[in-house]
Amino acid sequence: MTSATDSSLTAASVNATAEEARAVAEAARETEWNRPSFAKGLYLGSFDLSLIHPWPQAKTEDVERGEEFMAKLEAFCRSMSGRVIERDAKIPDEYLAGLADLGVFGMKIPREYGGLGLSLVYYGRALALVGSVHPSLGALISAHQSIGVPEPVKEFGTPEQKQEYLPRCAAGAITAFLLTEPDVGSDPARMGATAVLSDDGRSYLLDGVKLWTTNGVIAELVVVMARVPAHTDADGTTHKGGISAFVVEMDSPGITVENRNSFMGLRGIENGVTRFHQVRVPVENRLGREGQGLKIALTTLNTGRLSIPGLCVAAGKWSLKIAREWSNARTQWGRPVGKHEAVGKKIAFIAATTFALEAVFELSAEMADAGQKDVRIEAALAKLWSTELSCRIADELVQIRGGRGFETAESLEARGERAVAAEQLLRDLRINRIFEGSSEIMKLLIAREAVDAHLAAAGDLASADASLQDKARAAVGASGFYARWLPKLVAGAGMDPRSYGEFGRLGKHLRFVERSSRRLARQTFYGMGRWQAKLEHKQAFLGRIVDIGAELFAMAACCSRAEMLLRTHPEHGAAAFELADAYCEQARVRVDEYFDQLWRNTDDGDHELSRKVLAGDYAWLEAGVLDQSEGTGPWIADASPGASSKENLHRKYR
Repeated sequence: MTSATDSSLTAASVNATAEEARAVAEAARETEWNRPSFAKGLYLGSFDLSLIHPWPQAKTEDVERGEEFMAKLEAFCRSMSGRVIERDAKIPDEYLAGLADLGVFGMKIPREYGGLGLSLVYYGRALALVGSVHPSLGALISAHQSIGVPEPVKEFGTPEQKQEYLPRCAAGAITAFLLTEPDVGSDPARMGATAVLSDDGRSYLLDGVKLWTTNGVIAELVVVMARVPAHTDADGTTHKGGISAFVVEMDSPGITVENRNSFMGLRGIENGVTRFHQVRVPVENRLGREGQGLKIALTTLNTGRLSIPGLCVAAGKWSLKIAREWSNARTQWGRPVGKHEAVGKKIAFIAATTFALEAVFELSAEMADAGQKDVRIEAALAKLWSTELSCRIADELVQIRGGRGFETAESLEARGERAVAAEQLLRDLRINRIFEGSSEIMKLLIAREAVDAHLAAAGDLASADASLQDKARAAVGASGFYARWLPKLVAGAGMDPRSYGEFGRLGKHLRFVERSSRRLARQTFYGMGRWQAKLEHKQAFLGRIVDIGAELFAMAACCSRAEMLLRTHPEHGAAAFELADAYCEQARVRVDEYFDQLWRNTDDGDHELSRKVLAGDYAWLEAGVLDQSEGTGPWIADASPGASSKENLHRKYR
């Protein structure tokens, strides 16, 4: 995995402690935000509806350009076949060329650099439309534009870098983002790839292996994250180095694409393993400063995460259409299956949740477009919540379709039936709970922000290494903070039956959100008091805290969107209120369950059981089956041959 030149560095990084890993991640966090965050306020007991209502309104010019582009894109999408992509496990070159001609690869790139300069709202709508043809198309475009070269160059590039790369990307030069390594997922402190400054100081020598490089098999340009060792200039100046970001040309000598990976879903995705061996990268290709790479990565992912909720909206809308049509057409026991309550509840869940999916995505995107508020938590919540709920929708659709839901579209068509790819939807959506931060990592990220005020107030009280004297001093400061904060959590607008009256029957749900927000803050405080420094290890507790906030955010988004639709599209207003009301009623049941599970759960027993499983205490339970994967995989031995003996699978579509 590493070359001889960086073996010592890698050995040190692979053995990074939990404290070192946390330090790396914390150093990359943005700590100077002064814009208010609606979602973060929910976790602190501050329900400020004015931050999301009235519903943010886009500029007329942006809407007109967005609608004009969507009309052209829809016409082209009708000429593509998702069945061809699924059958051949490849996106045809002519599809990519046609999308490039439309400007799809430059949707978010400013017009001054040859892009379309679309808003995030229309970018997400475009992804939803393209993704409804085949999700691999949505993944390719999202990986290129949300986290590939365009976004980090736009945010952190020099004027020269923007002029060099953005027009190429807008014209169709496909890009990728290379962070993950075979033994490194969400732990940046263990990154093994290195970029060593050359003796003449004019370039870096890049070595390492990157895994799951979406678009990497066909990319023309990539952003690579690598660790720069500490070094000293000729004038004696010492540089700390650190994780840094580089734009790399994929036709550079020393790059080998060793494998085109295959997955349970997204059969057309161009995802591989990329090896770098002494690849010379000009210093002009470094993005930002040395050591700023992780911050660039995290900042890029903040807005990049909003692309996935857009794709989830498409899944919800398609599932609703198929469920409605099938449940009306299929008869069981003398009446359409949709009229049976067991199926009807599933249809109600799909319809209400699809409305919520669109509300959450569009609200988050509108706020990001407006640029007036901190939307990091909103984007993270939207990604976490929408990926979990859309998977539930797909599972319910398969259940409604029965055996036909489990059968492939190709097989259905061969028997003369409608080729509904319900099982494919389930397979394709599953990766979204892992893409750009798994659900577990997203919960930890959100929880860290949610309890940030508590940690700041507690100071050394929340530090396991602090002395008793330091903890005593911290207790004085914390008591002052909580003396001012806790009284605010006793009463609020949610206790007044007249509050939020302008929302009609939805007002009761907003009152519930306000009350639950204060209750959530109190529960977090109780957890902080009970566990103090150990709170960060109570990941199941924190996960439920995050889940409650996600549902409250979705409820508020639904109510605000319904009120907006009533004003702007009165023909849909009444239906929007019904859908919002239904979602909120369903969400309230889940919220109450999450609150109950905060303190009534099996977390301690499960932790002890998992410890014993890992220790092998129950290995006897595994007897009676065969494991034919034994003898393969990197956990057996790292016997990877050098790049020279591997086939370079890299190709360009143009």
